[in-house]
Amino acid sequence: MDASGTTASAATRTGERGSAPAGRGRRQGYATGDARRARILNIALQEFGENGYRGTSLARIAERAELTQAGLLHHFRSKQDLLTAVLDLRDEMDAERLDVAAIPDGADPMLRALVALVEHNARQPGIVQLFTVLTGEAVTTDHPAHAWARQRYATLVTSISTALRHGVESGELRADVDPEAVTRQVLAMMDGLQLQWLLDPERVDMVAVFTEYVEALVERIRA
Repeated sequence: MDASGTTASAATRTGERGSAPAGRGRRQGYATGDARRARILNIALQEFGENGYRGTSLARIAERAELTQAGLLHHFRSKQDLLTAVLDLRDEMDAERLDVAAIPDGADPMLRALVALVEHNARQPGIVQLFTVLTGEAVTTDHPAHAWARQRYATLVTSISTALRHGVESGELRADVDPEAVTRQVLAMMDGLQLQWLLDPERVDMVAVFTEYVEALVERIRA
């Protein structure tokens, strides 16, 4: 049978079953595309975390994903688009762990939630490394992640300081506590510990040190 006969026979079989096979084929195509996109994101997360934005090449990511560079660009139009998607993925992971809306009002629940976040981060060094490398790079205004890093800190400062302010207003914390100053101290401790832990994970117990810090902080600022 020639090629045209094969095509006709296949078309007849498809017609006998209606449009379901075509729809199923599209769904399978979408699923395959989603899986490939997820694989690219996970590889890019590793590459950006290890080499930074400027040291990462699309060619290397495509090679690891078993794609051509053109195939990679079919899913992400540019290196900057890929970085944005990786940062969005990281933010989604953080949001799942630190659901601010679900945290009971007050200073103590917010600080305990941050301890839980540090405990979670200790189990995913790749994500912590990505954050540390990219935020270090992003201090320059021309870096693609600069706006993301600024917004991330602004959001964190607002969320945490609001909880601390409520603690002051309710009498949970001392009236002379500066919520924003305390918030920036907490974030500095988190970020500094992450850096030390990445450099020497065998000697730096990030969770224990941060937990002890928060407990001492709560005692210091409690009314």
